[in-house]
Amino acid sequence: MVEKQNTLDQLCIDTIRCLSIDAVQKANSGHPGMPLGATPMAYTLWTRFLKYNPKNPRWLNRDRFILSGGHGSMLLYSLLHLTGYDLSLDEIKNFRQFGSKTPGHPEYNLNYGVETTTGPLGQGFANGVGMAIAQKYLAARYNRPGFELVDYYIYAIVTDGDLMEGISSETGSLAGHLQLGNLIYLYDDNHISIEGKTEITFTEDTAKRFESFGWHVQVLPDGNDIDAIAKAIEIAQSVKDQPSLIKIRTHIGFGSPNKQDTAEVHGSPLGGEEVKLTKTNLCWDKEKHFCIPDEVLAYMRQAIDRGQQAESEWNKLFAEYRKQYPELANEYAELRNGRVVDSWKKAIPAFSASSGSLATRQASGKVLNAIAPHLPLLIGGSADLAPSTETLLKGFGDFEAGNYSGRNLHFGVREHGMGGILNGLALTDGIIPYGATFLIFSDYMRPPIRLAALMGIRPIYVFTHDSIALGEDGPTHQPIEQLMALRAIPNLTLIRPADANETAIAWKVAIEHQSGPVALALTRQKLPIIDQTKYASAENLVQGAYILSDCEKKTPEIILIATGSEVQLALSAQEQLKKENISARVVSMPSWELFEKQPQEYQELVFPKSVKKRLAIEAGSPLGWYKYVGDAGDIIGISKFGASAPAEVLMKEYGFTVENIIRRVKSLMMK
Repeated sequence: MVEKQNTLDQLCIDTIRCLSIDAVQKANSGHPGMPLGATPMAYTLWTRFLKYNPKNPRWLNRDRFILSGGHGSMLLYSLLHLTGYDLSLDEIKNFRQFGSKTPGHPEYNLNYGVETTTGPLGQGFANGVGMAIAQKYLAARYNRPGFELVDYYIYAIVTDGDLMEGISSETGSLAGHLQLGNLIYLYDDNHISIEGKTEITFTEDTAKRFESFGWHVQVLPDGNDIDAIAKAIEIAQSVKDQPSLIKIRTHIGFGSPNKQDTAEVHGSPLGGEEVKLTKTNLCWDKEKHFCIPDEVLAYMRQAIDRGQQAESEWNKLFAEYRKQYPELANEYAELRNGRVVDSWKKAIPAFSASSGSLATRQASGKVLNAIAPHLPLLIGGSADLAPSTETLLKGFGDFEAGNYSGRNLHFGVREHGMGGILNGLALTDGIIPYGATFLIFSDYMRPPIRLAALMGIRPIYVFTHDSIALGEDGPTHQPIEQLMALRAIPNLTLIRPADANETAIAWKVAIEHQSGPVALALTRQKLPIIDQTKYASAENLVQGAYILSDCEKKTPEIILIATGSEVQLALSAQEQLKKENISARVVSMPSWELFEKQPQEYQELVFPKSVKKRLAIEAGSPLGWYKYVGDAGDIIGISKFGASAPAEVLMKEYGFTVENIIRRVKSLMMK
């Protein structure tokens, strides 16, 4: 029998535990171990410290809570239900079922209090760092003496698995460097992972590791001592210049007589008999399921009154703030609701064909710096590549400890961490974050990119050096499959602009896009600026694909489809084909995703079904292009790795020349 105190606190804790194991057992699927072990720390945080309003989960000045070990989702769902969020007991009973609000791992939905999607370990850890950066930036911009308008903490429960993942080291290191004292993580140190005891792989001194990162670390020996946990959180709150890690020794599956402290309890239901034994061990009625004592519900639902009172006091503060600082108040109110003035659109530069050639990464930098003064919550940086990716905001300072008003983020060589941090930034109302690296290194960022797409949030990725034309750095840095790999992610919009003006419009699309991330694939090499007095306007980029240059005949004999730097080759080939009496249409297709959203009538206009001869040209994997060229078409792409050589040599060797296009067109025409 587990020794217990007969207190309301203990009754609440065991209610959460039993709700969790009941839901897992009913679903015959899930992770009961973490809720049984980590409930005391979560309960202490949610009842004594966390600032939130269940009746307005989107309240701006709420504390953020992240369950980074998302496999323990029933712990979070139990807390949300008990404290009064829009998550019914029926939803708890519907755990892990199709269409429920209680999926196997928490999925972002502020309507009932889930701050971020977690499950892939380490991602929640990184999201929290992004949220902390966002809070510091907003506080620096809007807070004034006597008006702590933006004043909240970011809390998380993290696990052994989270800390094993490399992303936690990347972002933990940066958080310590930035002295993010608004970040408090509770470490569920239960010594168990799926394969057994963590000592088989994980014997480092995590406390010293995080101390070396610059974190304030406390170590607690008993995960059931809620008073000690509360004291540790108070101490953590008092440390203003360091993020905090509270390492708490817990017992996975606490109370389960046969499975506590075993790997078996991590990811499998306890089983009917073990549920009964566990409830008996916790002094609970073993025959009752989904039982919530009246006194527990009454106590937990006090969170509603506390939250409404806290928000009411904040609203009064904001009303006084508006009187004192009307311009800042109006800006904050507008931006937090996603509304921005149109002046940024007017600031987007136009580029003239007569001004010479310009790499699209350079054009991107010019656009970014032109619109930044009009978008105060546009912040970002690169993974130590700002000079190459052209993503430095000139005159806006660096975000660093001591200067949280700076808008240039330096992520260091931490692409994976950058992706996770961008998600945390994007999950903060009003913030428009961007992050940059070479396209080849998008592979390092794939997990957070996928999660951003899943959540429907809108970080912007600036991926430069987008083809073998980056040249002498060779195949390790030359992307081949990356464009197609990114296109394979649902709800991610990839744009590969053909010149400076398409790049400008691509940024306009990226800023205005509301559902899902946008990735810009940009060139290292300079490209001619397409003459818009001769060819179609780059404004058409918003449609994803458009007729850039048509032939004189009503119906072309062949359609040349190209993206990015290869559009120039298609235009030159069209001119040559015209001399040989072959009527070709050139379609610039910077974004498959934008094109697929267009009406069928428009798609038929661009790609008439009657025109079977089509040639796609893109310096990357040909996978997927047959959707647009059909059985009668062809593709000039790359199905092998690149090589180290000057760009012009590589493009010729790999078939990206006007001569090869002409040759392939004639071959198609003969079929």
